[in-house]
Amino acid sequence: MAAAAASFAALPCLLLVLLLPSLGAAANVTYDHRSLIIDGRRRLVISTSIHYPRSVPEMWPKLVAEAKDGGADCIETYVFWNGHEIAPGQYYFEDRFDLVRFVKVVRDAGLLLILRIGPFVAAEWNFGGVPVWLHYVPGTVFRTNNEPFKSHMQSFTTYIVNMMKKEQLFASQGGNIILAQIENEYGGYLEEYYGTAGKAYAMWAASMALAQNTGVPWIMCQQPDAPDPVINTCNSFYCDGFQPNSPTKPKFWTENWPGWFQTFGESNPHRPPEDVAFAVARFFEKGGSVQNYYVYHGGTNFGRTTGGPFITTSYDYDAPIDEYGLRRFPKWAHLKELHKFIKLCEHTLLYGNTSFLSLGPKQEADIYTDRSGGCVAFLANIDSDKDKVVTFRNRQYDLPAWSVSILPDCKNVVFNTAKVQSQTSMVVMVPESLRASKPEPWSIFRETTGIWGKNDFIRNGFVDHINTTKDTTDYLWYTTSFSVNGSYSSKGSRAVLNIDSKGHGVHAFLNNELIGSAYGNGSKSSFTVGLPINLRTGKNDLALLSMTIGLQNAGPSYEWIGAGFTNVNISGLKNGAVDLSSNNWAHKIGLEGEYYSLFKPDQRSNKRWIPQSEPPKKQPLTWYKVNVDVPQGDDPVGIDMQSMGKGLAWLNGNAIGRYWPRTSSTDDRCTPSCNYRGTFDPNKCRTGCGQPTQRWYHVPRSWFHPSGNTLVVFEEKGGDPTKITFSRRVVSSVCSFVSEHYPSIDVESWDKSTTNDATTAAKVQLSCPKGKNISSVKFASFGNPSGTCRSYQKGSCHHPNSLSVVEKACLNTNSCTVSLSDGGFGNDLCPGVTKTLAVEADCS
Repeated sequence: MAAAAASFAALPCLLLVLLLPSLGAAANVTYDHRSLIIDGRRRLVISTSIHYPRSVPEMWPKLVAEAKDGGADCIETYVFWNGHEIAPGQYYFEDRFDLVRFVKVVRDAGLLLILRIGPFVAAEWNFGGVPVWLHYVPGTVFRTNNEPFKSHMQSFTTYIVNMMKKEQLFASQGGNIILAQIENEYGGYLEEYYGTAGKAYAMWAASMALAQNTGVPWIMCQQPDAPDPVINTCNSFYCDGFQPNSPTKPKFWTENWPGWFQTFGESNPHRPPEDVAFAVARFFEKGGSVQNYYVYHGGTNFGRTTGGPFITTSYDYDAPIDEYGLRRFPKWAHLKELHKFIKLCEHTLLYGNTSFLSLGPKQEADIYTDRSGGCVAFLANIDSDKDKVVTFRNRQYDLPAWSVSILPDCKNVVFNTAKVQSQTSMVVMVPESLRASKPEPWSIFRETTGIWGKNDFIRNGFVDHINTTKDTTDYLWYTTSFSVNGSYSSKGSRAVLNIDSKGHGVHAFLNNELIGSAYGNGSKSSFTVGLPINLRTGKNDLALLSMTIGLQNAGPSYEWIGAGFTNVNISGLKNGAVDLSSNNWAHKIGLEGEYYSLFKPDQRSNKRWIPQSEPPKKQPLTWYKVNVDVPQGDDPVGIDMQSMGKGLAWLNGNAIGRYWPRTSSTDDRCTPSCNYRGTFDPNKCRTGCGQPTQRWYHVPRSWFHPSGNTLVVFEEKGGDPTKITFSRRVVSSVCSFVSEHYPSIDVESWDKSTTNDATTAAKVQLSCPKGKNISSVKFASFGNPSGTCRSYQKGSCHHPNSLSVVEKACLNTNSCTVSLSDGGFGNDLCPGVTKTLAVEADCS
C-alpha cells in the first residue's frame, strides 16, 4: 500500500491497466456506493455491446479487438432465448448462437463481460427474444405473476447459468463475467400496467436470479424498485441525473444509446459524436462507474430476427462499429480519446472526495480530490446555445455550448467533448459484377397465386395471421371468390377493393394479377387501403397475401398484438358495397418455395428450378437462383437490392434476411446539417429523406465459398434481378477539422507540470486503412475554413501554403500528422483570427 500511495502521489491520477483476474483464480466481485469492487479494488468499467447472433463467429475476434482498441475493458451482450430454445426443452447453441464460444473470445481478448440473460430482452429482436411457442402454452401471460411464464423463464435462466458455470466463466470461478442481468426495462409503466401482479413478478425475478448463486452481482435495468442486493441501472441517452434506489448501490448505465434504430420507410437519426461524448463525460462527472454503449457493434438481424415490427435488417443504432465491422469516425475515435482521460483519472474518481462549484447560470464544476494530492475537475457548460468563458481556480477556460472539459490535475484541459479532433472516414460502396466468372443461366420458380397444393383450412371470416403461422413464416394466403353481373359498375365510378388489416402488409391479387400492395409502418402496424380494380362478369378470384415484418418486441401485453385482415369489401358498385369479410376464405400457410426449401444448397438441382437465359423482370412472387463469384479483396461486402421490391435473400443457404428498399418521405424531418447542441431525441439529425431506407445488406465473407456460390432471392412485388450487385465497402477519403484552441495533450506523455500556456500545438492526424496510402490532398486550408467533410470551403483567412504543407507531410504515406504550428505556414496573415486547419485526402 505504501508503494501504491507513492505512485499516486507522483501523478494526480494514474492510468490503471485493467487486467482480468488470473484465469483459474476466483475473483471476489462486490460493490459499494461508488463502483464495482473486484478483488478489493474499485473498478471503473467502460463497456460496449456486441450481440453475438448479429454477427458471425468469424467476425467476433476482430470486433472484440476493435472494442478493446477503443478503450473498452468490458463487452455486454443479451442472451437470445428464442434463438436458443427453439422448442420446449430443445436447445441450439451452434454457429451465431454459440454463446460459450463468444464469451471465451471476449475472455481471451482480456476483457470482462456483462451477461444480460433477461431472458426477455426487447433489443429490436423478434418477439423481444421470447420464444413464440411459449405464447401457445396454455394459460401463459408474458412478464407478469404467471406460473407458466415464470416456470419457463426460470428453466431457461437456470440452463444458461449452469452452462456458464460448467465452463467456469463467472468471475467467481476465474472467468470474465462480472455482472448478470435479469428481466429488462420492466419497472415503472410496465410494472404499473400489470398492477400487483407486476410487482410480485419483478420481486420474484430478482429472488429467482439471486438463488442462482453466480457469485457476481445481479442488475435490473429501468427497475426503480429492484430489491437489495440487486442493482437498478439506467438506460437512456443521458444518465448523469440518474440515482440508484439505495445509497449503498453504485451508479450504472447499462444502455447509452449512441443513436436510434431505423424502420423501413423512415429516415435515419444520427447522434452527433459531440453529444455522445458530452453524455459520457457528464455521467462520470456525476459519479457514474459502469457505462455501456448500446450498441457498439450494430450488426445485422440475419434471417427473420428483426422485431419491432418494421425494423430494418441493419441493426445500425448508429453504432461506432457498423454492421460491416468498420469503425465509424469520428464517433468512436473521439470517444476513444475520452476513455483514455477518464481511465487516467480512475483512482481519484473512485476514491476521492467530491465537491461542486457553480461557475455561472448553466456552468458548473465537479471536483474530485484524493488524499495523495490528486485533483480532477469536470467543467461543464449545459447551455445549449451559448459558448462561455468561465473562471476556475483563478484561471479562465473556454467552454463551448453543451460541452464538458476534463482537467486531470484541476489545471490543464486535456479533453473537451465538443472539440472533435478525430478524423472522419468517408465510405463508398464499390459495385462488383454479381455473376460468376463462368456464368450459368439464371433459374426461376414462380409461386402459385393463392392456394398451392391443398388449402390448410377454410373459415367463414378471417383468422389472425400470427396465431395461424406461429411465426414459422412471414406469409399467409387468404383466398375467396365472388361473382358479379354485367351491370355491376355505377356510372362514372370504378370499383374499389377496400382492405382493413391489423398489419403488417398485403399484396392483393385479383384474377391472378397483382393489383396493389399496402403496409403499416414502425409507428402503427395496422393499415387501411383502397385499391381500384377491374372486375369481370361472373366469377372473380381474390387472393390476399398477408405478411408480417418482424413481431412486436416490447410493450404491455405485446404477445397479444395480432396481424391479418379484419374487413374486406368492394365499393363503387351499382347495387352498393359488397362485404367479403363473411365469405368462406381458404388459407394456406407459407410459400411453396419455402415448403420445398429452395434456398437450401441441397435444392440447387431441384427440378422445380427452371433455367432462363434472362430472368423475368417486374414479376411478382418469383424465386431467382444464380451462381455468383466471391467479391475481390477483404473489404466488407453488402448486396445491393435497390433494383428489387421486397422479399428474402440467401447465400449458400445462409439467410441474409428481409430486403425492402422502401423509400422514406422527402419531408421526413431531415435537416441539411446537424447541431450537436441540446438534448438529443430520435427526431433530431435525421438523414436519408427520399432515399431507400436500406439499400445494402451485409453478407459476411465467411459465407462465401472459393467457388460455386449460390444466391437465392424470393421477390414478392417484382424487380430487376439483373441489377443486383455485390458491393465492397471501402474507405475512399479521410478528413480532419482542427482548431488551434483544441486540447493537444497526449495521455501517454502527459506531464502534470504542463500549464495551459505551454501546451503543444493542436494537430491534424490522418490515417488510411491498412494497405492504402494518401494518394492526393483534395482540400487543405489553414485559416478560417468552414463546412464539413467533402464540402469544406476556404474562409476570408487562408494561408497560400496550406496545400503544400499538407502534401509534404502526407502524400504517399499511410498516416501523417500536421501541426498547426508547422513552420511552413509562415507568418500569421490574419492576427486575431482563431486558426483552423481543414484537410480532405483520398486513400488508394
